Amino acid sequence: MIFDLSNPIMKQRAIRRIKHLFDKNAKIEVLEKKKNRTYSQNNYLHLILSWYALEYGDKLAEIKLEHFKKKVNPDIFKTTHVNRHTGEEREDWRSSASLNTEEFSLATERFRNYSAQTLGLYLPEPKDLIHLEEIKNKIEEHENKIYL
Repeated sequence: MIFDLSNPIMKQRAIRRIKHLFDKNAKIEVLEKKKNRTYSQNNYLHLILSWYALEYGDKLAEIKLEHFKKKVNPDIFKTTHVNRHTGEEREDWRSSASLNTEEFSLATERFRNYSAQTLGLYLPEPKDLIHLEEIKNKIEEHENKIYL
């Protein structure tokens, strides 16, 4: 059950629930729920990565992994896991879907700066709807040329 502790009523319910679990000597897990990123953030990321890929001349998947995750945001995306059969530790990269709003904002801001520094390519802010719409149209034009 999720309790919003900023709400006094929910806070009291959470306390009662925890006391009940203590009385039962239950095994519990306590987690802090973080805000998830919004759908519009996902659209925004896809749009700026697609635009960068088009201007850079590479595939979207390559840009997302090699540039966005590995070069610009390794501290956010890089993880490791241990192969359960061999015991070998391997490098892995988080999905952008697992980011919370703050991580997502930081990662996209860093990528915008990286784009300006490396390609001289301005990637608009999420609120710059006119410029984003222009980019969307250019990407669609390019995709239509590929499939014609």
